[in-house]
Amino acid sequence: MATLEKKVRTCFWFQSGGLRAAEYYVSLLPDSRIDGVMEHGNAADPMVVEFTLAGAPMMILTAGLHYKLTPAASISVLTKDQEETDRLWAALLDAGGQESMCGWLEDRYGLSWQIVPEALPRLMNSGDGPAAMRVRDAMMQMRKIDIAAIEAAYRGETVS
Repeated sequence: MATLEKKVRTCFWFQSGGLRAAEYYVSLLPDSRIDGVMEHGNAADPMVVEFTLAGAPMMILTAGLHYKLTPAASISVLTKDQEETDRLWAALLDAGGQESMCGWLEDRYGLSWQIVPEALPRLMNSGDGPAAMRVRDAMMQMRKIDIAAIEAAYRGETVS
């Protein structure tokens, strides 16, 4: 088990499969790794998995049916461009994930994610209120964020 070097970490309660999920998550983003595993007698489905996801400390507690994951807690990833957005979106939907609206999705393990291209907050916080509203309105119609479409909305062009 890792030594809990970080004072604060996000913990997600999984009913089962926490190690498989953590291994999958760390494969998606650079600066990610499994930091420690506490088995509590079940090597196939350890109770605690500590991991770093893109430099952020995380933990999965696999502790049964007492609680379920909800969109009330999610992982938000700021992506550089459409290619990274598309890659993460597809990977997280693979094998049973479900799209939602406005850049949200639920992965195969039931964990909610927000995939946010860095263009979205930049355009929405540009200081141009009417343009930001057009970007917001365009985003509200999307599942995965389309950078070209929100940039067109910002410029006042028709989004098709």
